[in-house]
Amino acid sequence: MNIETAQPLPPANLIRRLMAMIYDAFLLMGISFAYGVIVLLLRLLFGDDTMKAPHNLVQLIIVIGLWFCYALFYVWCWRRTGQTLGMKSWRIQLQGCNQPIPSWQECWLRALLAPLSLIILGIGYLWCLIDKDGQCLHDKFSNTQVVLLPKKVRTEKGVKN
Repeated sequence: MNIETAQPLPPANLIRRLMAMIYDAFLLMGISFAYGVIVLLLRLLFGDDTMKAPHNLVQLIIVIGLWFCYALFYVWCWRRTGQTLGMKSWRIQLQGCNQPIPSWQECWLRALLAPLSLIILGIGYLWCLIDKDGQCLHDKFSNTQVVLLPKKVRTEKGVKN
């Protein structure tokens, strides 16, 4: 909701969402490198041969751990300000349907469902093109919404929100 006009903010369109995801992908790449270093150090610490692929169970644990790191990044950003760096760049924000910042439960549910929306050939994201409220499937199921923030108004002495 826009505090100045007390009107609901419009939903963010699919292009803005995808562009924010591309920006965030660069941050996730850094998280991946850091996670890879930690996994490598743990394998060295426990005497595992780092030149061989780990066992299937270890591989599964590594993949789940990486997903958890990604999800933690998103949940922390969403819960703190409702935005990741990519979302800030594209002036979009995640909100709970009943409050300006989503709850922990809504954030974690969204972090679980959003990748599934993408994996099923992007149908969960494409849903916003036909939904009357402009919501993706994971928005609906997590009771959240991504809104477009208004442009900042420039005044003579600076920038005003």
